[in-house]
Amino acid sequence: MEPRGEGDGDGAGRPPADRHQDERDRRQDLRHRWTVHGGQILVGLVILGLWQVAGKVFGAFVLSSPWLISKRIAQLLSSGELWPNLGATMTETFAGLAIGMILGVTLGVLIAPSRTVGRWFYPYIMALYSLPRVALAPLFIVWFGIGLESKIFMVVTMVVFVAFYNTYQGMRSIDPDLLEMTRSLRASRRTELRWVVLPAVAPWILTSLRLSIALALIGAVIAELVGASRGLGYSMGYAANVLDTTGVFAGLVIITVIAIIAEQLVGLVERRVLRHRGER
Repeated sequence: MEPRGEGDGDGAGRPPADRHQDERDRRQDLRHRWTVHGGQILVGLVILGLWQVAGKVFGAFVLSSPWLISKRIAQLLSSGELWPNLGATMTETFAGLAIGMILGVTLGVLIAPSRTVGRWFYPYIMALYSLPRVALAPLFIVWFGIGLESKIFMVVTMVVFVAFYNTYQGMRSIDPDLLEMTRSLRASRRTELRWVVLPAVAPWILTSLRLSIALALIGAVIAELVGASRGLGYSMGYAANVLDTTGVFAGLVIITVIAIIAEQLVGLVERRVLRHRGER
């Protein structure tokens, strides 16, 4: 048996050419990331600058401006006026998001394995998906009132179909030979779900979650615009009624920031899950 060289197993014993190539690849990847981030910041600054100029040209009544919007957001934060509305919208959004994801994923997992049952239900589910949920918002107000329940139900209807469709397609994409092999080994249904089904559909579920974050916020805001006593949608509707363009844009900016942060957090989880799958 040949003796192991120093550093074997941690990359130190690799040929110098390979180590240099790895170092060059890392530097190139770092430069690429800095280029992308720098470009994103530059584009954002250009957009803000053009918006500021356009606000002065067309007036604050039409476009407001980034400076006025930032001042309004700072005022809302310092006065404490923002927190009750933000808390209401976040409660509606994430409660509806959780319920919609659970329902959608469960339906997809239950319906997809059977082609016959899937064909029974799939057309009707997609028909419900085609309904304009915005037009249903007044009906939800009639059924559940202007309280929390109508907003959560609205968010659920925005999310559940996306979760179902992605889970359904993920289940249908599982290799049938792999499922047949696990069944030939007499693996239990729980084992099959844990080691075959869930790893296969996890990327689909995470993708649907990333897509559903924005839809959940949209659903909550639409329901608040139709009828509510608090929430970001309610405050934006009030601002629009009194012709306060800056107030409307301030609400839009806050919603956008929330969506970006939530999407980035889900993206971080997705990268960790996919990296874990690759290591396995």
